[in-house]
Amino acid sequence: MRFRHPDGSTVHLSYCTNVHPAETLDGVRAQLRDHCEPVRRRLGRDRLGIGLWLAGDAARSLINDPSQLRSLRAELDRRGLEVVTLNGFPYEGFGADEVKYRVYKPDWTDPERLAHTTDLARLLAGLLPDDVTDGTISTLPIAWRTPFDSDAEAAGAAHTALTSLAERLDALAELTGKSIRIGLEPEPGCTIETTADAIGPLTAVGHPRIGICIDTCHLATSFEDPGTAVDALDAAGIPVAKAQLSAALHAEHPHLPEVRAALAAFAEPRFLHQTRTRTAAGLRGTDDLDEAVTGRALPDGAPWRAHFHVPLHTPPAPPLTSTLPELRSALTRLVGSARPLTRHLEVETYTWQALPAALRPRTRTQLADGIAAELTLARDLLVDLGLKELP
Repeated sequence: MRFRHPDGSTVHLSYCTNVHPAETLDGVRAQLRDHCEPVRRRLGRDRLGIGLWLAGDAARSLINDPSQLRSLRAELDRRGLEVVTLNGFPYEGFGADEVKYRVYKPDWTDPERLAHTTDLARLLAGLLPDDVTDGTISTLPIAWRTPFDSDAEAAGAAHTALTSLAERLDALAELTGKSIRIGLEPEPGCTIETTADAIGPLTAVGHPRIGICIDTCHLATSFEDPGTAVDALDAAGIPVAKAQLSAALHAEHPHLPEVRAALAAFAEPRFLHQTRTRTAAGLRGTDDLDEAVTGRALPDGAPWRAHFHVPLHTPPAPPLTSTLPELRSALTRLVGSARPLTRHLEVETYTWQALPAALRPRTRTQLADGIAAELTLARDLLVDLGLKELP
């Protein structure tokens, strides 16, 4: 979906296909047929943006056979789909029964992360619509905090890899005329947990093609004020490559037994749900939701937030809610001013099948209805900010 910003530029809205597990190129094609095109039809649109997730095997298949890349691009066109952004965070196994800490491997100390991201940049340059010259890719925020935080050599290796990536992106732009930018995506528990944590490493890299991806669920989970965070990035000259529109799980009164019980229903075995609270001494947290609800790992005198991407249009039932207000605030700062600070927006609720059983979609039709409803909400927010939906 495309929108005209009041400054005349185009803002793209898509949804991320990591909600549909697929490790192979055949699986990606099935996603387009079984999920993405039906969502487009529900929205009544001739064209729908998707934030494509290409696992390592699928990406290699496309790199090794350019005819397959051309075929995929043609299929996207035929199904009324377009790609201006890729999710390069998960490398493989995102549809596994247990993902947890595996999603952070390979990290930016591993040469495979650089190789994979370079492949993704080359592929995105070939998938961009003819009238689009700018593409973006989100990636993990360097590494999970352990053992990285105590390893100076690892920090140097990550810096070198990102610098090499910037040089490769420059060369790709010269070769293809397509400008691909990368956004490190701060996430709780990682070496870059907050947008503030990102400023130092990104300033050190010092290249306009290496910026940040703001995930509004992660932002809220770490209790960052959206306006303050975005203003600090802007002041530091850190480009916001893309923003992922997502909402976290919020518990206002975590000391109450009924609140703990409601939270426990969201503790599940597939994904990591880092949980945070603010104290007078600063942010406190656990690596997963079950650690918070079953013990005394977290103080419970102030609200808790958990890294669980809840559907944008349906906040959880009381006594829980979502951080949709923080998403609105971030979106207002990102695209509601005289100039947009990013032009790529991506709805990224990948946890539909991790919801409590009663809330999960049971059919493809129900899932498509839910994704379409999320995109409709995001569209309405953009229109309220003065953007005009384009055909």
